[in-house]
Amino acid sequence: MLFAQFIWATSLQAESRDRPNVVMILTDDQGWGDLSVHGNKNIATPNIDQLAKEGASFDWFYVCHLCAPTRAEMLTGRFYARTGVRGVSTGQERLNLDEKTIAQYFQEAGYVTGAFGKWHNGMQHPYHPNARGFDEYYGFCSGHWGHYFSPELDHNNTLVRGDGYVTDDFTNHAIDFIEANQDKPFFCYVPYCTPHSPMQVPDQFYDKFADMDPTMKNRDPEKEQLGMTRVALAMCENVDWNVGRILKKLDELDLAKNTIVIYFADNGPNSWRWNGDMKGRKGSLDEGGTRVPCFIRLPGTIKPETQITQIAGAVDFLPTLLDFAGIEAKSPKPIDGRSLKPLLTGQNTNWPDRTLIASRNNQVSVRNQTYRLDNNGKLFNILTDVGQRKDVSKEYPQVTRQLKRIAQQYREEMLPREDDRPFTVGYSQNTPLPARDGVAHGEIKRSAPAPNCSYFTNWKTQNGTITWDVEVGEPGQYEAVVYYTCPPENLGVEVQAELLGQKTSATINQVHNPQAYGPERDRFNRGAESPVKDFKPFSLGTLDLPQGRGTLTLSALKIPGDGAIEVRYVWLNRK
Repeated sequence: MLFAQFIWATSLQAESRDRPNVVMILTDDQGWGDLSVHGNKNIATPNIDQLAKEGASFDWFYVCHLCAPTRAEMLTGRFYARTGVRGVSTGQERLNLDEKTIAQYFQEAGYVTGAFGKWHNGMQHPYHPNARGFDEYYGFCSGHWGHYFSPELDHNNTLVRGDGYVTDDFTNHAIDFIEANQDKPFFCYVPYCTPHSPMQVPDQFYDKFADMDPTMKNRDPEKEQLGMTRVALAMCENVDWNVGRILKKLDELDLAKNTIVIYFADNGPNSWRWNGDMKGRKGSLDEGGTRVPCFIRLPGTIKPETQITQIAGAVDFLPTLLDFAGIEAKSPKPIDGRSLKPLLTGQNTNWPDRTLIASRNNQVSVRNQTYRLDNNGKLFNILTDVGQRKDVSKEYPQVTRQLKRIAQQYREEMLPREDDRPFTVGYSQNTPLPARDGVAHGEIKRSAPAPNCSYFTNWKTQNGTITWDVEVGEPGQYEAVVYYTCPPENLGVEVQAELLGQKTSATINQVHNPQAYGPERDRFNRGAESPVKDFKPFSLGTLDLPQGRGTLTLSALKIPGDGAIEVRYVWLNRK
């Protein structure tokens, strides 16, 4: 197999006290150009710029076109198409259970592990971050959220209310984790959800940009929406401020000298804004959609202002970090990444050319050190034509044929794949089944086109049902709890939950009719993001469930008013 050639392992052993801590910071929808260190004069990111100067900067660092695939590659060191990840919602974002994550390696080696932010690789146990190697988790497991100020969040599989602006809140929890574990080796993963929409940011960051006319614009300025650019830049400056807080805490605790700090982004920018003349943005397989910033600092080991000119990617983090920590990587599966330690420490003597893959559905683009072959078979010399303006495939037919063969082999080995995985129930005490993972029938609709933080609404008649394809892993009694809203005129709705031949029902006897919110805090149109509501839990009773796969069906046995209820979740809680 072409892509199995980098099965990597090391037998290095080191005592726990000598192993470096790791702080990995990941931003969401931030482009390569959204930093002043890369020449963007519209923005000031002094903390990230300083991090870059104190460590290594990558000239050509690549991730995937969208969020969940990049996270899968970082977690496993494998191309995402191998891992079960197919998309960003409705279960396609889940990382296969037979994949071993970087957090599990560190956890097994005696590290304390924590993740604070957007997970986006599965929600129900055993897909949940607490089941994938993280001792502590605080954030949300979905792909995007509808409100960034004190939102509903997940703390170790329990719903909680956040405290303040979400990026600041994640940082607070990461800092608390670092302080609590300063005497132990720790792996701290901080996947921020900004500057992803909704475009919300505190006033102290937005005011600077409110009326700005950016001096540097996208290569196609007619496409740029200046309102979106202003908010995105403000959100990036907020990220920089929070990065500075983490770096300051490492200094205060005298941990900086023994802590690897990584900063990178998950895909290209989420709008047309300045990005160094690159073609494409988020969702694209071109340079602008897949090339992102990446900086790595380890004082005393990685020299300041180290410049890495070789191509690298998110698949390289797992072998690289395990190499630095002296952790043996035993994996029965091919690791597509390479340890970058020789490049980072200046010990590289022979670094052969390689290829990195960008794929979306059946589309494939291949990047080697010099060229990019796009999905249409066009070849571009990126070192001289970063904007991909001149097709040189006819000038370099041998290179074109070689990269086409690699693209075709990738398609044959990894694409396409069917996804028939049910949602798992009973692998933890409590199992959430959000609207995102359900299917509406009849007149029922989602609150917004994007499923991730949506809820079901417009339930008008008994013809409407909501279903989830689930697998019960542990037989037993489960309380079915629906998170609902119900206006006064619809009081008295009888709702039933049915699964694997078992039924339970109850009549909604309490009005709960909160207003939707979220868009009023937006600085720019949120597009497909759903507004949010504060839903209320209501017990439908107990289901005595056998082990097995079936369809959980939520139906209305009686609708005395104009409609039934709105639904955000069903939780199945083992008794």
